[in-house]
Amino acid sequence: MSYYEHIFFNEDDLNDTGLGSGSGEVGGDLEEPCEVEYVKTTELLQIFLPVVYSIIFILGITGNGLVVVVLGCQRRSKCSLTDRYRLHLSAADLLFVLALPFWAVDAALGDWRFGKVACISVQVIYTVNLYGSVLILAFISLDRYLAVVRATDTNTGGLRQLLAHRLVYVGAWLPAGLLAVPDLIFARTQERGEGAMLCQRLYPAHSATLWVAVFHLQLVVVGLVIPGIVLLVCYCVIVTRLTRGPLGGQRQKRRAVRTTIALVLCFFVCWLPYGVGISVDALLRLDVLPRSCRLEAVLSMWLVVAEPMAFAHCCLNPLLYAFLGAGFKSSARRALTLSRASSLKILPRRRAGASTATESESSSLHSS
Repeated sequence: MSYYEHIFFNEDDLNDTGLGSGSGEVGGDLEEPCEVEYVKTTELLQIFLPVVYSIIFILGITGNGLVVVVLGCQRRSKCSLTDRYRLHLSAADLLFVLALPFWAVDAALGDWRFGKVACISVQVIYTVNLYGSVLILAFISLDRYLAVVRATDTNTGGLRQLLAHRLVYVGAWLPAGLLAVPDLIFARTQERGEGAMLCQRLYPAHSATLWVAVFHLQLVVVGLVIPGIVLLVCYCVIVTRLTRGPLGGQRQKRRAVRTTIALVLCFFVCWLPYGVGISVDALLRLDVLPRSCRLEAVLSMWLVVAEPMAFAHCCLNPLLYAFLGAGFKSSARRALTLSRASSLKILPRRRAGASTATESESSSLHSS
């Protein structure tokens, strides 16, 4: 089960043979070869998705759970702005992966067995934390930009504090919550063939194609284009600053530049294939692109692979945004070696001497 593969239009479309499980009217007039490809794709989903979602779940729980435990056990006075973003990001990713076991079981069995309340709850959790995670990445890149490029400005510290303590809720969590409202409206369970149950957004038949296309494009714009532009612009400026400005030793600068490039490449490698796939699907639904059997089959297989790639980004976030930081690794070692819970409440961190809000430029970037 997934955001794309299980979008259906109405009860009459559940047996369609179109794109994936969610093409609805698109597949009604396709020839026999497309039906064969659809059967192959369905069989693949029953094996591939449960395995991949299980791997993402285990890695996501382990990595993000460790970040939440380590940072959550620190005193508030010991938490830097970078730590706050790490905690936001790991909390969003942690909640996101909690939905994956439900999707894995549903994909393997082809039957939703968890009831209506769980259906709606999982859909909402999934959507809120999917959007929340990528929008928080945009805030992290803005914070890194301020810490590195605008480090000498007198109002930088206050602006970073405002972003981390207030605007992250308005700019990341609030939009993510609002974007989950359609789940409350459309998500429900419905019986399909042979007594199996379906859990998904089910739209009115007369406007289903438009609804699905709009939500696909919404995911592309909010989940890829907006955070992608922010990441790309901020980190390109940061790389330019690091390669030109006197920011300490060359070794440290090279390390920070490599980390920056890794952050950008990882985001686009994970999310761009999925964004391209659902964009093409939306254009097909709106009749902007001509439909063809071959395109339907290729796009179906493309999304089977591209969607788990996008979700795998939540496993890489702890590595890219937490584990690479020397301060976090020190805190994690202490948290894992201390046996008493009371000892975990004090995890010292090395802080920069300039101010509580601003770390040294290149080391601050690398720790993010």
